[in-house]
Amino acid sequence: MKRRHMLKVEGLMLRFGGLQVLNDLSLTVREGQIVGLIGPNGAGKTSCFNCLTGIYQPQGGRVYFDGREVSTLPTHRRARRGMARTWQNLGVIDTLTVTENVMLAQHQRTGYSALAGMLGLAGTWHRERELRRDAAEIIDYFGLEDVADERTGELPYGVRKTCDMAMALASDPKMLLLDEPASGLSPEEAHGLGDTLRELRDRLKLTILMIEHHVPLVAEVCDYVYVLNFGELLTEGKPEEIQRHPEVIAAYLGGAAAEEEDIDLSDTIKIPAVEEPPEWPMRVRSEGDANGAA
Repeated sequence: MKRRHMLKVEGLMLRFGGLQVLNDLSLTVREGQIVGLIGPNGAGKTSCFNCLTGIYQPQGGRVYFDGREVSTLPTHRRARRGMARTWQNLGVIDTLTVTENVMLAQHQRTGYSALAGMLGLAGTWHRERELRRDAAEIIDYFGLEDVADERTGELPYGVRKTCDMAMALASDPKMLLLDEPASGLSPEEAHGLGDTLRELRDRLKLTILMIEHHVPLVAEVCDYVYVLNFGELLTEGKPEEIQRHPEVIAAYLGGAAAEEEDIDLSDTIKIPAVEEPPEWPMRVRSEGDANGAA
């Protein structure tokens, strides 16, 4: 029995002047899947995310999310329906603490207006305490409790990236769109990220679509992969099929590489194996820890 569509894109077209950024792009992400979106730099991956989240308005095509068409909805209404994303250049505010960033990401769940909050009207303080408690649970989930009160701009890049993912989770999404979550991470941290993504899917029942250049990570965690090149869908399939696809290898390494035999795309980016992925920067609690916290 096939799982229902969480995201379905049909014939997406995006043009900037004379530049065709996306050309008739269609893809499907089923509920509970981790799906990869890969391709060389400039292939249109982040532009695709911007169309899916309502930042760009494409000239053609339709976007369906959780069974409803959202093609014309603004970004905040798509977020309200359960779509959350991280950013290639990070969405954290450097002058705020980790806790403040995570609380800010819950703004659609406050239940009171900005004016009511400024005036401190009845009920806002109680709700603020609830939001702070929820933020603390998410911060603990990602292992950020030791830096919860520090400004994000003063933290290492990997920790700030973890905060960015914590902010996405704080919006209580049904689906996460992750833009290069492994960029800037060490090989060991990338292995830990793979465990975190599976944990988010299996325990929190999240659906994940991620842009990633880290091919071994894609092969490790993704159920299905789409490959973009020059704004068009080059191919799609299981990770093991994509890794040895000659057109994918040519897109990454150049046309001559496609003529060679026995090339595996994962061989182009070697990652040392580790016996146990490290907890930092993305530590998830065990079931025992979670039950103890409850």
